[in-house]
Amino acid sequence: MSAAVLDTAACWHCGQPARAASPWSAVVDGANRTMCCPGCAAAAQAIADAGLADYYDNRTEFAARIGDDADLAALRAYDDAVDADDVVFTIEGIRCAACVWLIERRLNALPGVTHALLNVATERLRVRRDPAVAKASDIIAALRAIGYTAYPLDAERQGAHLERERKTLFRRLFVAGMSMMQVMMYAVPVYLATDGTMDADMRALMHWAALLLTVPAVAYSSWPFLRGAWMDLRRGVAGMDVPVALGILAASAASVVAVVRGHGDVYFDSITMFVFLLLGSRYLELDARRRAARALEGLQRAAPATAQRFVDFPGARATETVPAGALVPGDVVLVPPGQAVPADGVIVEGDTEVDLALLTGESRTRALGPGAQLPGGAVNVAQAIVVRVTSSARDSTLALLVRLVERAGQDKPALALWADRVGAWFVLALLVLTVVVCAGWYLVDPARAWPAAIAVLVVSCPCALSLATPTALAAATDRLLRRGALAVKPHVLETLGRATHVVFDKTGTLTYGHPVLRQTVTFGGASRRMALQLAAALETGSAHPLAQAIRDAAGPAALVANMVNQVVGKGIEGEIGGRRYRLGNAAFVAGIACGQIPGGQPGGVTAVWLGTTSGWVARFDLVDDIRPEARDVVAGLRAAGKTVVLLSGDDDEAAQDVAMQLGIAHALGNQLPEDKLTVVRGLQREGAVVAMVGDGINDAAVLSGADVSFAMGQGAQLAQLHADCVLLGEGLRPLEAALDTAAATLRVIRQNLGWAMLYNVAAIPAAASGLLNPWLSGVGMAASSALVVLNAARLRRA
Repeated sequence: MSAAVLDTAACWHCGQPARAASPWSAVVDGANRTMCCPGCAAAAQAIADAGLADYYDNRTEFAARIGDDADLAALRAYDDAVDADDVVFTIEGIRCAACVWLIERRLNALPGVTHALLNVATERLRVRRDPAVAKASDIIAALRAIGYTAYPLDAERQGAHLERERKTLFRRLFVAGMSMMQVMMYAVPVYLATDGTMDADMRALMHWAALLLTVPAVAYSSWPFLRGAWMDLRRGVAGMDVPVALGILAASAASVVAVVRGHGDVYFDSITMFVFLLLGSRYLELDARRRAARALEGLQRAAPATAQRFVDFPGARATETVPAGALVPGDVVLVPPGQAVPADGVIVEGDTEVDLALLTGESRTRALGPGAQLPGGAVNVAQAIVVRVTSSARDSTLALLVRLVERAGQDKPALALWADRVGAWFVLALLVLTVVVCAGWYLVDPARAWPAAIAVLVVSCPCALSLATPTALAAATDRLLRRGALAVKPHVLETLGRATHVVFDKTGTLTYGHPVLRQTVTFGGASRRMALQLAAALETGSAHPLAQAIRDAAGPAALVANMVNQVVGKGIEGEIGGRRYRLGNAAFVAGIACGQIPGGQPGGVTAVWLGTTSGWVARFDLVDDIRPEARDVVAGLRAAGKTVVLLSGDDDEAAQDVAMQLGIAHALGNQLPEDKLTVVRGLQREGAVVAMVGDGINDAAVLSGADVSFAMGQGAQLAQLHADCVLLGEGLRPLEAALDTAAATLRVIRQNLGWAMLYNVAAIPAAASGLLNPWLSGVGMAASSALVVLNAARLRRA
């Protein structure tokens, strides 16, 4: 073996062996540092040149090896796929808090980046930027240059990573369980031999065997707690892992000393049981969070990667396979049965049924035919259909929901922040109390000082306090989504539960937002069905909302109109079965019907008349009808003690009419967007907590201004992007579900926090007074954590 191979040093960046005379190096803190490869050299030099050399002083582990095969030109492919101002990346290779510090500092220094926030728990990096200045490839290249792998959020890839973490946690739990059972086999005979029947040598053998069997539980299973505590202490933070790690290490050290000396108490059974139960509660917590995230991940995986686009429609019927992201409005695609619609569109050919469960929460399929709107992400379950694309895949309904999902969970609600703050102070107080208890017992009975201190550390670990709020909110978010509401902001349930006023927009929120046929009045013996068929035949091809309402009421077309002529502002006329018909306003139809208008003009509706040369045929009364569930929802809000307010841009008469039908006491019409915001601000100044429900572009400002806001799922995208929660279905039932869920969630959180407080108030004095030994303390702590997780899981039941 050559001397060059033997003469090695550690790479300054990754710690792997490097030749002492390595040709690669970087200048860090004014010193020339040896590197193992050009990749590590480039990463270290980039960190130093950016003024971030403190990273090497703060890190607790070496960085991952970079390698020299990075092809940054290939990263440009991400720029077309990611063009949003607010984009989420998945980061691999995060090792410690110094990694978070380095990544955020490096990206915030990039031109065009306004904010970078890394969530170390989810390994997701959220970047707000100017897409024209800071491209996705620039961000990924900057991260690669300092040693981290990054890519735009990929639910499948990250899901596989989380599954590996779950399996690792399960292995640690399994090892701890096996150690606990084996240690118990040696501890129980010692406990039972209180009459002196076990000699000293046998007792020592039992203790040495228990020591060996405890090593895997401490060295492997408890490693996450030990590592987490060390990282917290390096940052100067007293985190939740600190008392856990101190309890494990203190009990282990005392037990090892007792075994070596041959006298004293050992706690191997307590240690292994403590680690096993704590890992078990964490596994339950992880499973609860994975269940809550599963439906959201389903949204991200629902978009098809490719689409079958017609080469020349309607001429040729040949199709080509193209990326779904390449579709543009006007393209015509074939959607086979069993596949998802690649982008929002309109059915051109074919009758089918679609499954909208992922988008709206509807459990039943919906029958649709030519002319029907289809949202991207809907699943075709019946037969093949031809769809004309009306928006690109990145602007589709599904893409919007995915962006909303990516925003969800980035922040913590006030209750969770409060619990974190209380938990941090609790840990500091706990450490002080442990020292006081140990010192006090040492003065009274030195033999009991160490066991009492360990019991206090173990029994009062604030895990239950830290789990009380997030587990309840995770379960409640899952329940909301399954009932048709996507909570985008973390405070939705908490604020809705405290809301005193609920403000509704009218059009598209309490009403359908488009005309529907309320009644058909026929004349001269004509049947309702025939009148509708005649009107629908005349309206074939018209894009007017009134025409669409008449066609929807008529059903499948059975008649054909010829020589159709549209008279702007008046109506339409044409020939059906050799007879001339007119459809439109009363004056226009009277020109052919040649008679007095029967029954006069009705009020409160839009009247469309049908007549022929032999007289009047029918009158169609169309209205922007109130949603059928609106009355129940408003009544439920009032029963819950909320004040309901109606703000509408329509005239005051229309607003008051809807308010009277729904039992709303406070209603204002002729409200411009700024007027609505002024009303909400006024309520807030009076101390009200305001929830706003709207659907239009003009509602975006007031949705942002309210304490908590809800946007209709079929409303404008701008309104949805400014709302805290999106009602995915077509109606208001998800709002009713949100109200119920908010009340149940706050109740469960109060129960969890109350239990955590009560448990600590009772358990800490018992441990400090010596009534609880470390074994019982571990059982109590783990049982407390499991209880709050299981209690929160009840919220998943819709």
